[in-house]
Amino acid sequence: MVMAKLLKLMLLFCIAGLVPTIQAEVSELDEYWSQRADEAREFTLQAYHSDPYEIVDHFHERHYDNSTDDHDVTPTDEDSNAKPEEVESTEVIEMVGDNNNSTNSTRRSLRGKGKGKWSKLKGPCTASNPIDKCWRCRKNWHKRRKKLVKCVRGFGHMTVGGKHGRIYVVTSNLDEDMVNPEPGTLRHAVIQKESLWIIFKNDMSIRLNQELLINSFKTIDARGANVHIAHGAGITMQFVRHVIIHGLHIHHISESSGGMIRDSSDHFGMRTRADGDGLSIYGSSNIWLDHISMSQCQDGLIDAIVGSTAITISNSHFTHHNDVMLLGAQNTYELDKKMQVTVAYNHFGKGLVQRMPRVRWGFVHVVNNDYTHWELYAIGGSQGPTILSQGNRFIAPPHLPHYREVTKRDYAPEEEWKHWNWRSEKDIFMNGAYFRQSGDPNYETDHTRRNIIKPKNGYAVSKLTKYAGALDCRVRRRC
Repeated sequence: MVMAKLLKLMLLFCIAGLVPTIQAEVSELDEYWSQRADEAREFTLQAYHSDPYEIVDHFHERHYDNSTDDHDVTPTDEDSNAKPEEVESTEVIEMVGDNNNSTNSTRRSLRGKGKGKWSKLKGPCTASNPIDKCWRCRKNWHKRRKKLVKCVRGFGHMTVGGKHGRIYVVTSNLDEDMVNPEPGTLRHAVIQKESLWIIFKNDMSIRLNQELLINSFKTIDARGANVHIAHGAGITMQFVRHVIIHGLHIHHISESSGGMIRDSSDHFGMRTRADGDGLSIYGSSNIWLDHISMSQCQDGLIDAIVGSTAITISNSHFTHHNDVMLLGAQNTYELDKKMQVTVAYNHFGKGLVQRMPRVRWGFVHVVNNDYTHWELYAIGGSQGPTILSQGNRFIAPPHLPHYREVTKRDYAPEEEWKHWNWRSEKDIFMNGAYFRQSGDPNYETDHTRRNIIKPKNGYAVSKLTKYAGALDCRVRRRC
């Protein structure tokens, strides 16, 4: 009996001593993320372009025009004749984990020999839009990976990702330790504080046990491998800058419970439940998402919220999802007025319902995308965003005659939204689709060439978006 009382007393002392420790951890976490948020706001203001119309003709500069003539897009060997100093010579980090069998057992099916989106494409390599013409159809692209940085256009044109860092080779598909991730894993790569260009040693499917928190100045470059982020948690960019994600398949993402997760090599902390977004951009700037295939996430495919800006989403393929793309999440968060996003050369395909994108506040340039499927609407918004739709193709659902309008405005009467600048230029409409314009009928863009892509007519969209989604790139072969 005496022993039992002593044990209870000892337990009480232990709990009493633990409480201050827990509170200190919460206090430290709040202070840490508050500081990160303050820094992110400053970067948002720096990345914001006070006159977004200065970006209109960016793709008209030099040889990055919008021509789709065959002589402009056929393969070239000009890089094969490059001078030796033009070929990248950079230190490579190949971190090998303890598990020698860490490559995914289903990699054979990931290759899709003779099957899949690209199996029917024959003939010479062709690059059909200005971003792709900047790097594709060159045999030695793998020796000059970082040249990709020169190709970004639109509001994310200043993004450098991991250009100034070493190359990190992911060798393992495991994701087992959230606090001390194994070297050679994707989680270990993205949390490093240094600038890194991250590539993959072989095909792999990665199931994230918790959300993957990416640090600043990172490029995830899946060219040369077939890489799936699937059947687990999604990817988060929170209060970071200069991130490039290229060539991933992201699908079947579900919510995660949260817990202790490392977000930097020198910090980890408690995270709450993640909603199940495929890609979440939170208070971040200078982000480029290119050639990504996305479908079937529990929440949204892409969210860009809480003052995120200087973003380009290009050459991606979206299918089988309800809420596709959310740009701005709160009616009361006015820092989203600084949000500037380019959505270009994407294919919004089978099984999509709405939000392509759905915008609050901010300025969004939707240019040369192919909208072949929706069930409620394609482009929506509230809180007076500016939406410039140029050179897109909108094909209304033939089986849903009441949902042929491309646009949808929320939480405002017509007396209010009629002043929002939602303009359509060079778009084409099929199956009775129509775009309800509002704002100044004489509204014209006056962005610089740096920020706004000069559009082609909507009739060229099928060619411009022909290679949307993750490409089947292999080393020493043209992509």
